[in-house]
Amino acid sequence: MICPTPNDPARRRLLGGAAALVGLAALPSPLRALTEADGRALIDRAVAEINAVINSGRSKEWMFARFQEIFWKYADVPRIAASALGPTARSLSRAQLKAYTDAFARYMARKYGARFREFIGGRVEVRRVRSAGRYVEVVTTAVLRGQPPFEVVFIVSDRGGAPKFIDMVIEGVSLLKSEAVEIRAMLDRNRGSISGLIEDLKKAA
Repeated sequence: MICPTPNDPARRRLLGGAAALVGLAALPSPLRALTEADGRALIDRAVAEINAVINSGRSKEWMFARFQEIFWKYADVPRIAASALGPTARSLSRAQLKAYTDAFARYMARKYGARFREFIGGRVEVRRVRSAGRYVEVVTTAVLRGQPPFEVVFIVSDRGGAPKFIDMVIEGVSLLKSEAVEIRAMLDRNRGSISGLIEDLKKAA
């Protein structure tokens, strides 16, 4: 029997083929397309947790802490934070981006947690789901005591590898667009200082 030597072309082909197979095995499997069922399942879980917090009877601070946990769990927080900040986000160091994202998450949880506290005694109901290109829109209705119900639409994406919501549209107003205006105005007031912006976010929260 003839054994291939280290420099034998057959050996090189064999080793090259084996390496290619190993490389292919290490690649992640292609992600399937986001479905309406994926979007609905995500928001069903988020809404269940939001409703539980709203009607928990716990303190305001406890509720704000839980809303922050829910925000991190169901929203693509890094993407939302970076989008709100705009091009400046790309120039930040990893440490600066993390500090800003953490401050942004706390700010958002408290700001919108205060809005959700108005729902005490009420509930959020999932109504329908619709595809919107690369995204899925989950339409919900906020039902409040003594007030007319209003629509809240969650925009869901799986760009980060798992379904997460990337925007909320409350009565036709995009959370992401409105926060982009607020965050960039804060940055301007701080003359482009990310440290100043982070401090303002902490104070606002």
